[in-house]
Amino acid sequence: MATPVKRIEKDFLLKVLYDEKIPVMCLKGQTQYILKQDKPTKGQINFISDRPIEEIKVRKKIDLVFDYRGQVITFSAEVLDFKDTRITVKEPVFLYKDLARSFARVSAAPKFDVQFTLAGDRYSLSYPKVDEYEVTSEEDFLKNIDPKNLSGLIDQMSEWIKGFASSCKLVVFKDVKPESIEERLLAETGKAFYLPSTQAPFPDEDPHPRKRFITSEIFRRYLESTGVEPRFLDDACERFVKRKFEDGIFSDLWIPILFQEYVVGYIHIWTNSETEPPFDYSVVETLFQFTKILANSLWMNGYFEAGKMKKESFEGKIIDISASGLLFSYPHSPLASTMIPDSEITVQLAVPRRSVHCKAKIVRRYKDATLGYFGCNFLDMAPEDMRFLFEYIYGKPFTDSDAGLLAGHV
Repeated sequence: MATPVKRIEKDFLLKVLYDEKIPVMCLKGQTQYILKQDKPTKGQINFISDRPIEEIKVRKKIDLVFDYRGQVITFSAEVLDFKDTRITVKEPVFLYKDLARSFARVSAAPKFDVQFTLAGDRYSLSYPKVDEYEVTSEEDFLKNIDPKNLSGLIDQMSEWIKGFASSCKLVVFKDVKPESIEERLLAETGKAFYLPSTQAPFPDEDPHPRKRFITSEIFRRYLESTGVEPRFLDDACERFVKRKFEDGIFSDLWIPILFQEYVVGYIHIWTNSETEPPFDYSVVETLFQFTKILANSLWMNGYFEAGKMKKESFEGKIIDISASGLLFSYPHSPLASTMIPDSEITVQLAVPRRSVHCKAKIVRRYKDATLGYFGCNFLDMAPEDMRFLFEYIYGKPFTDSDAGLLAGHV
């Protein structure tokens, strides 16, 4: 993920850009241009290019990149004026570093034709939906259990839970809607509700690498959304946990059952004796595994079949593209709503001489009033296809020096 440079560092970088005459690369279409700043930055930047830049327009932005002591910096700047090889651009608001893409992106070549298809089976369901994607897998984590044997799976899970929990509850949001605070939090966030001890404050930290727990901050935001005034939030959190203790619950755990981007239900376990140890992270992690197996079993037993979407290719508009990924837009629709980070699509890129087929993972998305924008990384592209795509996009042979300059930076 690109990181915006702070203001002080930005001012410093724009100063050394002029002082040290650092070359700036501009990628326009399939051509690479080298620019150098010829005046100090004062609200605008004046460049001299190694040759006139084709198709440049006033009030349009150009993408620029430079290397400062091994750190690649990129920015977009609005063109204020140009003549021959002289170009004046507006001082950018942000510079970016630490980009997580392998090659510089350029505006799509005019002769690109692209078709997308959702990878795997995708569903449009009435369950609560979150902005995360869980991969559906047929892998069986349990021994001697047929994943299609849903009742056997539930029996084995219940038997395991009896070893450390007083009670358990399995709920599927098929015929019931989220009502309690915990259910609504699970449905809105797709995260687990975990109180190791109801004699301790609500947890402030989420120790899971993928941030899967509801923290006190998330809980406070939820309470505020329901109308609790900010000055009463601390007291409301404390009273919520205390009420559980008074109801005889000493350790409490709710794990959502996630199928793709849907929260289809949850497993709730708790202890009601002070002599029982609180749930530790090994219990939490095992229960996470159970919910994955359970979602997989529901899928294999046809619980979601009625919501399966017809697999059809669609056209998106490419905003920019590189040898390692692309950004495209697509109108808001049920189809667009299924394209969330970590989901995969298949891509067919057709140019006059050749077609490239590969998969791509959506790594980020954002939207405006009418369109969704999807940033993707190519997956498992054949080396010869990557070489061809590089040479078509950048208009030059792929060399080791190019790889050294660009790979891992932009």
